[in-house]
Amino acid sequence: MAGFWTGAAALATAGRRGRRWPQLLMRSVALWTVKHVPHYSRRYLVVSRTLCSAGYDSNEKTFDKILIANRGEIACRVIKTCKKMGIKTVAIHSDVDASSVHVKMADEAVCVGPAPTSKSYLNMNAIMDAVRSTRAQAVHPGYGFLSENKEFAKRLAAADAIFIGPDTHAIQAMGDKIESKLLAKKAKVNTIPGFDGVVKDADEAVRIAREIGYPVMIKASAGGGGKGMRIAWDDEETRDGFRFSSQEAASSFGDDRLLIEKFIDNPRHIEIQVLGDKHGNALWLNERECSIQRRNQKVVEEAPSIFLDSETRRAMGEQAVALAKAVNYSSAGTVEFLVDSKKNFYFLEMNTRLQVEHPVTECITGLDLVQEMIRVAKGYPLRHKQADIPINGWAVECRVYAEDPYKSFGLPSVGRLSQYEEPIHLPGVRVDSGIQPGSDISIYYDPMISKLITYGSDRTEALKRMEDALDSYVIRGVTHNIALLREVIINSRFIEGDINTKFLSDVYPDGFKGHQLTETERNQFLAVASSLFVASQLRAQHFQDHESSRVPIVKPQVASWELSVKLHDEIHTVVVSSSGPTFSVEVDGSKLNVTSTWNLASPLLSVNVDGTQRTIQCLSREAGGNMSIQFLGTVYKVRILTKLAAELNKFMLEKAAEDTSSILRSPMPGVVVAISVKPGDLVAEGQEICVIEAMKMQNSMTAGKTGKVKSVHCKAGDTVGEGDLLVELE
Repeated sequence: MAGFWTGAAALATAGRRGRRWPQLLMRSVALWTVKHVPHYSRRYLVVSRTLCSAGYDSNEKTFDKILIANRGEIACRVIKTCKKMGIKTVAIHSDVDASSVHVKMADEAVCVGPAPTSKSYLNMNAIMDAVRSTRAQAVHPGYGFLSENKEFAKRLAAADAIFIGPDTHAIQAMGDKIESKLLAKKAKVNTIPGFDGVVKDADEAVRIAREIGYPVMIKASAGGGGKGMRIAWDDEETRDGFRFSSQEAASSFGDDRLLIEKFIDNPRHIEIQVLGDKHGNALWLNERECSIQRRNQKVVEEAPSIFLDSETRRAMGEQAVALAKAVNYSSAGTVEFLVDSKKNFYFLEMNTRLQVEHPVTECITGLDLVQEMIRVAKGYPLRHKQADIPINGWAVECRVYAEDPYKSFGLPSVGRLSQYEEPIHLPGVRVDSGIQPGSDISIYYDPMISKLITYGSDRTEALKRMEDALDSYVIRGVTHNIALLREVIINSRFIEGDINTKFLSDVYPDGFKGHQLTETERNQFLAVASSLFVASQLRAQHFQDHESSRVPIVKPQVASWELSVKLHDEIHTVVVSSSGPTFSVEVDGSKLNVTSTWNLASPLLSVNVDGTQRTIQCLSREAGGNMSIQFLGTVYKVRILTKLAAELNKFMLEKAAEDTSSILRSPMPGVVVAISVKPGDLVAEGQEICVIEAMKMQNSMTAGKTGKVKSVHCKAGDTVGEGDLLVELE
């Protein structure tokens, strides 16, 4: 009973129920399909619960044509609402994005330059030319890129095009962290102690940090999204943080100014969605809990927060609105707070744009925030009062990234999506994406694959639906972070609400290792894997039986299969016997029954293990018995051999592992920003060797041992792939 994206099957149900809903919360149902998009890219929108006035009024004229100055999922998201409102759309794209989903969805498309963002999605001249040539009346910037660029908004105004966002005064005031903090203080918003000026150099950064007291947060004045942000616990980390943060800030925002403030240890990151119009009205649309982060970037978000009580929520909301009114804010925006264990909250920053995690707010309020932004940009007043804004149900969002979660909780992965299926067949699931099978995840842009949102009547239902959705999400061709996302949402601390921004490092101090199987889960997995092996053998035998042959082959009927299964360097003896679709499996003395349709051609397989239903994915099966199976979100590699094959395998030589102590390989694809050593240099363990930039984040690569540099295989400016050799030591 919520506003979420789902399949067409929900439409009829929503329509039937609509006749019985009370007038105050009248539900409106809107459905459209996207033209000119392949069948696997089509989306349906069912707004199955909205406020009485939240539906679109066809007599309310806004714009004839809107250009979306963005790419990927957020461009697709904006286009969907525009189509609902009867507005034509223009997509912009780089040359490598010419076949992207957002380009196919739009009514028109204009190429604005080559792949690098500085030459395309940040190329104001090319985008302004696109606005003029297409005669777009307004521009929606999405998030990132030029969404908080006051110069872009000014140039649009000069060209008589409407910027769908706040005016330039609000962008400047809130986009500059120093100015925004001063304004927040003036508006009586709680602020974090810190230095209110621009930090000039590393020496001044150390002096300021000592005055404030460690730990401190160094962050880009014009920043956002975790970029240009570092935590420092001592002088050395402050110097390094100043260097890396200023470089990241210059790369991401074209502004290397930094500020320093007190770092609040173990805080929660809770933000308030605000909405204002050009008539002095402003609302707060409840909060979003965004504490699960890695490298200061959000991974899991939910609305509402399990931590806040109604009094704290109202106080945060009223302060957020006070800040918005102080700058005459007119659009959708977000005021972010840090909240300590005693529910004291402090202003962090205001994002003058649509947030990545806005769908969870839409789910619990029924509002279409993109539609509200368009209405406000046209000059219409808000249609709601503060008392009209409900908290109805619970919504959770997981950011699905093309990342390796086993490396620093997520280093970027690149590649082409060879297979891709979203779990929109499940109830209460919404997927905001801008990709399709065959799409490329490249080093040029953010590695986000999609935003996976689930909705339920309460938090328990929303989390269970998220668990099922993650199990049913098919992503092949790139490494992804589904294993980490699934572990977070089933973690006991997360379920209890005991979370903060250090959650990942606290729960996984030695790094993420995947799901750790209990004995019961291990036996279930071994039973499922063995059943899969036998099912594939029986299918192959069935295929051979139907092959024409001059001499009929009589095959003995096998009553049971005795197998040797290797998992995590442990060998297990498994005996499998079949009876139709059910396999009886004995694993190390335990007996289990495994039932399924055994459709081995399907990427998803639903199996029942002694009454427990599991959704698994068999990623690969090799003739030598090696299998990769996604089970409980984590991919496990097993080797299954018959008893005879296992006996013979003992005589096979194993490949020796590579000695990696003297070499440095790139842990991710990216661009070499700097090389700090040359052949002949002596380096100490932990010393910086080079800096790799990937997806606008800079990462310092260090020596694994003390030694002399033998050779350097890269130079500044080189593009490197994951696993490429960078430096060798003697």
